[in-house]
Amino acid sequence: MTTSPTPSVRLSPVDATTWRAVAALAVAPDQERFVATPLHYLALCAYGGVWTAYAATVDDDVVGLLMRGVDDEDGSLWLGGILVDAAHQGRGLGRAMVVTALETWTDEAGAAGFALSYEPANTRAAALYRSLGFVETGEVDDDEVVARRPAGA
Repeated sequence: MTTSPTPSVRLSPVDATTWRAVAALAVAPDQERFVATPLHYLALCAYGGVWTAYAATVDDDVVGLLMRGVDDEDGSLWLGGILVDAAHQGRGLGRAMVVTALETWTDEAGAAGFALSYEPANTRAAALYRSLGFVETGEVDDDEVVARRPAGA
C-alpha cells in the first residue's frame, strides 16, 4: 500500500483575502466539543489583543487555522485554535501545521519555547502534541491541559 506524502502547508496571517475561507472552516462533528468556531477565534484575534490568526493553506486552498500569541510573563510562544477543516482531515495536515509553526517561529519562541493547551478528553490532540515533543506540565488554562515544548527540542 502506498501512502501519499503530507502536502506542504503554508501559514499566513489571516487577511482580507482569506478571512472568509477561514470563517467557513468546519471540523468534524465529533471534534466540535474540543474547539471553538473559526469565527470565535477570528474575533478573539481581532479584539483580544494577544492572538494572531494564521490561515493554513495547501496549494492556495485554505485548509485550516492556527493562532499564535506571546505570553507576557515568560515569553513563551503559544499555539492555539488549531483546527483542520473536516474535508481535509486524515492527510496529516494538523501535524504539518504544527511542524510548520515550530520550524517557522523557533527563533521567536526563544529560550521559553512553545506552549499550547487542549481539552483533557482530546486524546488525538494529546498524542499528536506528545509526538512533537510537547510535555504536559500540570498547569491548567481554562480547564485545558497545558503542554510545553522546550526551546531546541
